[in-house]
Parts: sequence; C-alpha cells; structure tokens
Amino acid sequence: MGKLVRNFYKLLMALSCLAMLAAFGTVMLGVAARELRWDIAGLDAYAGYAIAAALFLALPGTLQHGDHIRVTLLLDRVPARVRGFLEWWSLGAGLALTTYVAWYAARLVWVSYSTHDISPAADASPLWIPQLAMALGCIGFALSFVQALVERWQGGSFIAVSSEAAHIE
Repeated sequence: MGKLVRNFYKLLMALSCLAMLAAFGTVMLGVAARELRWDIAGLDAYAGYAIAAALFLALPGTLQHGDHIRVTLLLDRVPARVRGFLEWWSLGAGLALTTYVAWYAARLVWVSYSTHDISPAADASPLWIPQLAMALGCIGFALSFVQALVERWQGGSFIAVSSEAAHIE
C-alpha cells in the first residue's frame, strides 16, 4: 500500500512539473505576443491556472520529503514526551484541516461542473478543469497526512527532514 501511495505522490509531482512548464511557456508566449502586438485572450488566466496546479499538485510530495516549513524552535526545547504529543497533535490537526479542504475542493469541482460555471476572464474556460488539479492536490495532501500518521503509529519518524532544511535548522 505504501508503494502505491508513494507512486501517486510521484505522479502528482510529475504533473506539478508539467504545470510549472506550462506556466513558464504561457508567460513566455505572453511576452512574445506583447512584443509582436498580438492579442491572445485569456493567456494570463491560463498562466494562473498552471501556477495554481503546480502549487497544489506538489503539496503531498513535498510534505513526504520534508520540504514544508516545520518550526522546530519549540520542539527542540521540550522533553521527548511532550515532543511526541505535539507531533501527534500536529499530524492529527493537519489531517483534519486537509480533509476539510479536500472535501470542499472536490465539492467545488462538482458544483462548477454541474452548474457549467465558466471563468469570468477572457478565456471563458469551464472552471472545473483547473479546479480539478486543486482537488487532486488537496486529496493527495490529506492522504500524505494519513500516511504520516500510519508511519508514526508504526514507530517511524514523523516526516522526513530534507538535508537542506536540516542544515538551516
């Protein structure tokens, strides 16, 4: 099961990379279009969709790799028993919050799809398409908190701390 979940995170991270490349391409096309006096309607909206997709799709993978900000100022100064309690609490609170956000993100996709909601920008795209990336990322983020709780329950470490973050902390 763990391998399947990690592969899901890798897929979301690959989609995030593609979204980032799409954002870069869209911005560069916009710059070139302005220089050539072309008017490409809705190009800025597509860049925004791609940037939002890149952000949300990368959430689960970055949590599992320890690349989210962790404030260890307090955790490093409390006894081990309190530290364990605080880690359990933060994982539980993280799971509750991400489940709540994932539920409403998925609900937003469904409402936008069923009501045929379109973007008010010049692109007039169906909004459920860019919202789908947000919902997938939020669902993956909630799943990553479930995995972190299971690993913690089995005696594993909280969440990996990246080597770069370890040097900074």
